[in-house]
Amino acid sequence: MSTAADGTIENKVKQSDKLVTLDLQQYWDDTPVHGLDLKDFLVEGLMLKEEVFRECIDNYDWKQHRGAYLAVHCSTDAIISKWAWMLVAARAAGSARDVLTGRPRDVRTELYRRQLEEVDWERFRDKFVILKGCSSKEKPVPESVYLYASTRLVPLVKKLMYGEACSNVPVYRG
Repeated sequence: MSTAADGTIENKVKQSDKLVTLDLQQYWDDTPVHGLDLKDFLVEGLMLKEEVFRECIDNYDWKQHRGAYLAVHCSTDAIISKWAWMLVAARAAGSARDVLTGRPRDVRTELYRRQLEEVDWERFRDKFVILKGCSSKEKPVPESVYLYASTRLVPLVKKLMYGEACSNVPVYRG
């Protein structure tokens, strides 16, 4: 802060066009993510038997995933043939917005990554960038998203920081 000629206090940080705060939470996708555990379609949660699997898939209510991302995983150590994953994708395609492999938290990370792939990272060239540190519990930013953003920013920025303008941790200085 400094004092202007007229006695008002000027915030030099706010006036700087070189300092940019990037809130990764703005790339959150509000679309619901539903999980689907394939163990529920296996005999005793462990064995894939085609006839049983197909019957379970046919009787499953796919409409409950309408408009949502579907995170498909298996929580047991069962060996699942590729055709079984394909069958799930084929059945879910009519309802789910997209079908992805992994648990819901993994899919959230993928959704962030998709959004960040669309960012024009060049706009941060020669800037001092702060990756905002606080995110809400409703829209958490995974560590891997900070990692991804950092790898895109380091070749471009003069300085990369984490936190807030008033309290930050220096990460990189170019």
